[in-house]
Amino acid sequence: MGRLDGKVAFVTGAARGQGRSHSVRLASEGAAIIGIDVCSQLVAGYPGATEEELAETKELVKAQGQEMVAVRADVRHLDQVAAAVALGVAEFGRLDVVVANAGIFSFGLLWEITAEQWKDMIDVNLTGVFHTMKATVPTMIEQGEGGSIVVVSSVAGLRGVPFAGHYVAAKHGAVGLCRTLANELGQHRIRVNSIHPAAVRTAMNTDPDLFKLITSYADTLAPIYMNALPYMSMEPSDVSHMVAFLASDDSKYMTGAQIPIDMGTLTR
Repeated sequence: MGRLDGKVAFVTGAARGQGRSHSVRLASEGAAIIGIDVCSQLVAGYPGATEEELAETKELVKAQGQEMVAVRADVRHLDQVAAAVALGVAEFGRLDVVVANAGIFSFGLLWEITAEQWKDMIDVNLTGVFHTMKATVPTMIEQGEGGSIVVVSSVAGLRGVPFAGHYVAAKHGAVGLCRTLANELGQHRIRVNSIHPAAVRTAMNTDPDLFKLITSYADTLAPIYMNALPYMSMEPSDVSHMVAFLASDDSKYMTGAQIPIDMGTLTR
């Protein structure tokens, strides 16, 4: 018996990284999966996800004994997200869990970030969360059985992080959406919480130019990047433990919370 037997979860950014890990973990708990990914190159510095990777996620979900509706869709476009949700709900008959995970990352000193970088970051990491909520919440309310929404933010959603001002702004904004929606949906027994990982080993964190920039400021910024625990980064599966907990009734009395998975960096 899984904690999510008979449930259906919608996951954005499902082709790889955290999105894939969350999809597979929720499937292992008994949930069918509706997963979307843009499957294209959005920013320079690391490769974009592919349709082949999304198909591989579907096979990994099947290996857990669950089905997955996998759709190429861009969270920047509400119509695409809504169409994918409708397709999945038509297939599985319900929707219980939403994981707003899709995100991008680029970097630079705040005054050197381009207008295009700013727009892309807000469009994906903030407006994409709004689109995900707008496309899913009406179904969950109409269903009348409660549910759980998990917003994947970052430690950058709880403090300022150098060289990522646009990312920080988007992740803080997502927390505002989470808190507001938690209040609006409480009467429907739909819980809304955000999680805040520190560095996770995904393609997003592989650009060598970022590490060169951090190193150039090492003397003044070192305390910001220090962790209380003796770890530098974590695997996507480490984050998925918290996603599964928040998706399940084990967290039925939690809503509007911001939960750090930060290795102690926020204690600095």
